[in-house]
Amino acid sequence: MAKKNVSVFFCQECGNETSKWSGQCPACGAWNSLVEEVVDKSTVKARAKVSEVKPTKLIDVTASNEHRISTNIEEFDRVLGGGIVPGSMILVGGDPGIGKSTLLLQTCRQLCLSNINVMYVSGEESLQQIKIRADRIGAFNDKLDLLCDTNLDTIKLVVEREKPTVLIIDSIQTMYNESVGSAPGSVSQVRESTSVLMEIAKVQGIAVFIVGHVTKEGTVAGPRVLEHMVDTVLYFEGDRHASYRILRGVKNRFGSTNEIGVFEMRDTGLDEVKNPSAVMLDGRPENATGSIVTCSMEGTRPILVEIQSLVSKTAFEIPRRMATGCDYNRVNLLVAVLERMRDTKANRSCGIFLGRSDIYVNIAGGIRINEPAIDLAIALAIYSSEKEIAINADTVVFGEIGLSGEVRSVAMAEQRVSEAKKLGFKKAIIPASNLSVANGIKGIEVVGVSNIKEAVDAISR
Repeated sequence: MAKKNVSVFFCQECGNETSKWSGQCPACGAWNSLVEEVVDKSTVKARAKVSEVKPTKLIDVTASNEHRISTNIEEFDRVLGGGIVPGSMILVGGDPGIGKSTLLLQTCRQLCLSNINVMYVSGEESLQQIKIRADRIGAFNDKLDLLCDTNLDTIKLVVEREKPTVLIIDSIQTMYNESVGSAPGSVSQVRESTSVLMEIAKVQGIAVFIVGHVTKEGTVAGPRVLEHMVDTVLYFEGDRHASYRILRGVKNRFGSTNEIGVFEMRDTGLDEVKNPSAVMLDGRPENATGSIVTCSMEGTRPILVEIQSLVSKTAFEIPRRMATGCDYNRVNLLVAVLERMRDTKANRSCGIFLGRSDIYVNIAGGIRINEPAIDLAIALAIYSSEKEIAINADTVVFGEIGLSGEVRSVAMAEQRVSEAKKLGFKKAIIPASNLSVANGIKGIEVVGVSNIKEAVDAISR
């Protein structure tokens, strides 16, 4: 007799299926990503008959602006690209206790106040636990339905009967499909459960939010193909022991990617931070060495942040390097460029030696930035700390640094300088190639630099 249960191996990165384990996935090349799953062959569904399908000419397709549902939370709408698109599927990931369920329950409240039917399906909490959180957030009306179940067949029947406009699943790792023989949270269960919810979203036009647990690496647990299946991927970032949270869009088929929304966690839930630049710069010391302000573009939003650096003589054979909020390898590269500039021609020399110094770089406010435009600010902060030269508090700096010490142009320089002007900054040090674009802004002095030496001279004036 044929075996009903067989073991197969799934890749957690790409979802590829193989009959035996290997150290490297043969499809995507990821190492140690194959996990064993037991599949019940008796539950495999028969293939549906494929009807004759004809392609459609592109010129015959009419496109119109999609209708969006506002959440009445401006920061959330910004990350979503203007609101919720009906029939879309949105994945929300984040560390435990970061505020994912709180944000979605607040979204439910705002949608219900707009007379929009919402269904909240929880596989982790009881009705009483959800009620306790809801009382802390505020008053709800009768537009919100709660369902505590993990069986997708049951959930699908209830959704087809109630027909909500928005469906929230908390979380995808607790859902299970009876046609899959593995346990809830496994690779095959997460993949098949997402397929069922995707069918609900696309066929019935229901906007579906799914909450995803994250691994220790910070990615959503389960197969990587989960992020490819959904329309939008949102990550909740920040230290759960701190008050500020950042909602970042890393994928959005209906809007700009890498948009962020800033929230503050309070007793009554998450409050929007309308001016994150002012929040990030709150408490900034004046006339302190190693402190400088830079401007980063998060999607279409310019945000001013403070970069801090501390350079101290090491007591060990090998100097220590640490980076918080920015790329550690990028900091090491900038240190090498500063070291190299010491040995170049006298008119370009920065004159600093860092080979016997510990270097610490921190972006204040708990935000993480990987944009190369903050290179110049990091380099000048290190120089300021080493030389013990305080940089004027009214100065903002941005620009990308090349391996030869040159300062390269960045995108959206005009928006960055305009944001600095709004917050009262008097001087902006920017790449010389961006000078023609930003030089027309009145009320702020704009200085263009082409290399690190010129930037050092500019902060000294």
